[in-house]
Amino acid sequence: MRTYRISQLAERCGVPATTLRFYEDAGLLPAERTPSGYRIYGEDAVERLAFISSAKLLGLALEEIRDLLDVREEGVCASVRARMLPLIASRIQDTDGRVAELRAFSARLADVHTALSGPAPEGACGPDCGCTTTTVPAAGPVPVTLSPTRPVPGPAEEAWRDAPVACTLGGAELGERTEQWRTLVAKAEQREDIEDGVRLSFPPDAGLAGQIAALAAAEQGCCAFFDFTLHLTPAALQLDVRAPESAAGMLADLFGVPA
Repeated sequence: MRTYRISQLAERCGVPATTLRFYEDAGLLPAERTPSGYRIYGEDAVERLAFISSAKLLGLALEEIRDLLDVREEGVCASVRARMLPLIASRIQDTDGRVAELRAFSARLADVHTALSGPAPEGACGPDCGCTTTTVPAAGPVPVTLSPTRPVPGPAEEAWRDAPVACTLGGAELGERTEQWRTLVAKAEQREDIEDGVRLSFPPDAGLAGQIAALAAAEQGCCAFFDFTLHLTPAALQLDVRAPESAAGMLADLFGVPA
């Protein structure tokens, strides 16, 4: 039976070696060791990794995938399906909730865009000029925080700090995602450092805001260690991106922050 070193398996499956090491630490992809300490994988690791990657694309959590792998080892497909069905049903419910959030945010942006597209009054801004709406608190920006891809224990706004710094995308997918971010980031009018990350300011365009929100939601599906918050103000659209210190290099690569 053919065996693979970690670099060979990474090349065969299009998954970074760092991700393979993370999967081993998480108990998802066991590896044997050569007398000199090198990781060695059997042919079964290719199918196991394909199952892991597929489950990640469905948005399943690591502990759920680990449980499914245990069931899969029993060799009964019906048992795996029975375990997967409620997990997928839960993901559908989560996704529908996120779609509702994004639609509500898009509708909010459209309302503001319509108000700002009308004729401006003469002189300075006033209560009825449209720059400040009456349906939201008057002070400060209106935060729209993307919910996490999966419910997590404890304060959701800090869950990214404990998430493993590993991306489940590989090969062409990773390159495509990087290019999508760079295209959007190039439209930012201003960058400023914030604690643990960067703030990007964009023109208050509803279509652009929708693109940013959708891409941020997709990014959370493969890189849970990123934290995204969109802020809508009458004059600008702001995106705050934060990440743990160990992910500074990835933050720099995607959003132009010095590593």
